Amino acid sequence: MSTSKRKKFYVTTPIYYGTAKPHLGSLYSTLLADFVARWNKLKGNDVFFLTGTDEHGQKIADAAQKVGKDPKKFVDSFVNDYKKTWQAYEIDYTKFIRTTDDYHVKAVQQWIRDLQQKGDIYKSMYEGWYCTPCETFVTAKDIPVRPELVEGSPNGSPRCPSCSRETHKVHEETYFFKLSAYQDKLLEFYKNNPDWVVPKERLNEVIAFVKSGLKDLSISRTTVKWGIPFPDDNEHVAYVWADALNNYITAIGYGQEKFKKDFAKWWPADLQIMGKDIIRFHAIYWPAFLMALDLPLPKKLLVHGWIKIGEQKMSKSLGNVVDPMNLLKAYGADPVRYYLIRKMAITHDSPFSIQDLEQTITSDLANDLGNLLSRMVSLADKHGIYELLAPKTWSADALKLQGECVSAVKDFYTYMDEYNFHMVLARLWKYINQVNAFFHSHEPWKLVKTDRDTFLEILCATAQSLRTVGLLLWPTMPNKMEELLKSIGVVFSLDHNTIEELELCNWNHNFMLTKIPPLFVKPEVKKVTEQPKEQEKKAALVDDIITIDAVAKVQLLVGTIDHCEEVAESEKLLKMTVNFGEKGTRQIFAGIKKQYTPEDLIGKQSVFVYNLKPRKMMGMESQGMMLLAKDADGKLQCIAPVEKVENGTRLC
Repeated sequence: MSTSKRKKFYVTTPIYYGTAKPHLGSLYSTLLADFVARWNKLKGNDVFFLTGTDEHGQKIADAAQKVGKDPKKFVDSFVNDYKKTWQAYEIDYTKFIRTTDDYHVKAVQQWIRDLQQKGDIYKSMYEGWYCTPCETFVTAKDIPVRPELVEGSPNGSPRCPSCSRETHKVHEETYFFKLSAYQDKLLEFYKNNPDWVVPKERLNEVIAFVKSGLKDLSISRTTVKWGIPFPDDNEHVAYVWADALNNYITAIGYGQEKFKKDFAKWWPADLQIMGKDIIRFHAIYWPAFLMALDLPLPKKLLVHGWIKIGEQKMSKSLGNVVDPMNLLKAYGADPVRYYLIRKMAITHDSPFSIQDLEQTITSDLANDLGNLLSRMVSLADKHGIYELLAPKTWSADALKLQGECVSAVKDFYTYMDEYNFHMVLARLWKYINQVNAFFHSHEPWKLVKTDRDTFLEILCATAQSLRTVGLLLWPTMPNKMEELLKSIGVVFSLDHNTIEELELCNWNHNFMLTKIPPLFVKPEVKKVTEQPKEQEKKAALVDDIITIDAVAKVQLLVGTIDHCEEVAESEKLLKMTVNFGEKGTRQIFAGIKKQYTPEDLIGKQSVFVYNLKPRKMMGMESQGMMLLAKDADGKLQCIAPVEKVENGTRLC
């Protein structure tokens, strides 16, 4: 496809503070951007993917001072850690911006001059509370809305609404941006663009804040020296968020005459990705800055939840961060990429655990996908078959599988358009399980001697399916999927619109099979220690009668079944991914395979025991229990609310 005919796609991550190495949360944001960027490359689009580091402000200056380093040399020591980590995880960014880069500094100063000429910046005095770790001002209106911010605080200083740490009083001369002048324009924009933020609920928080009244924003500091000097007033440096937000336009040419065409090509951004804790800066300050410049606003903001360790947000200050490089050494890049996209729903906070990661690698990657490829290719290799030719006509069963392929591709595209990434992979895994069932039920290892034509058709239908799966999964696991495609003789290329081609689902491809080592390796799972005999005896003596205190301990929550699949080795079990809203997702097993199909349950609400101790079922962990009741005919019926309620609602 010629470059001139390609559509452009510009995606950004937040830029990360250069005070420490990247952690799993920063990897997650960056991985989402890489996932979307690669998807657009499959569509034949011309892609610009921006990431980088935020290197100015009091937070950086304080951290550098503590270790006795110059601020620039201090941030220099961490930048390579980001670049090495992104490279190790196959993050294929176009540009890595540093806010200390000369072109960025000059462009921000030009931005200030432009706004001064328009009359949108003026000098006055600021007095208020400031959070250095978040580089954010705590406004007076935050306190009436959230009185807990001042409860128990010394000297009446409010805690930061973002990180809950203490703030300090600031009193200094400052330049202000006339943010209040853009309140009505912002509200009008939100009204006309209700889908501007994904998920929609995040925009409601922003609207409520803006409606409560915007005050002008301090955009300079005199008490901090580590920052971009204000033009014509070196006593002031630019407020770090005024500096940082502009990276999205300076990186593509804003303020640089020789890159005017590049800026015109790439701006506005098609998608800007960030965590929920910085939405106020991106959904209020950033669009107001752009409105002041008469520039178009980004087309979409994707605001994801936090990764949680136990019940706490992962954060450097809490000391509970996970080092992505340790995960890489233990499990490899692609399995971790898959796990984060599949299990971390953007709509809410999601728990992370090593145990869940290992089980996901074992069940989804090694068992479901890797084993399917291995069985098919090994069976062909055993019987000396290396070339598979697409039959002129397909059997009814193969055509049914092809129809399922068409449906899976269609749903995959729909979820991608909605940026509903965990459902993208859940839907594709439903199809992978259907291919496994097709392969297993036809028992090709028996047919090879009795019906060679059907034997070859089963292998070819499986290869056609694996080709589709491999291409759709390439944005998630680029290295592993290129290995898979090579194993079936598919040459991977970005020279055409792969997505458009897959939509046609033409099963007319021929394959050259090559046996390869296992695509995914199962992690070594520690054996669960058996309950001591004495504990078993004591448990048996417990009376059936319980007190109200015992009842209160049981957390019965309503959840929606986002994904459900059969456990191939079990006659009874279904494996479900259950969405409990703000409490995250859980993997739960239920012995209802004979009464329900996965399709019966996906999207349905039911009641679950949420705080049940996890237990092993078929070598995997079940993290709760589904409540069921037998009807008059002896069939198990799900317990569900009469009317739909919010996920995570507790029964009372």
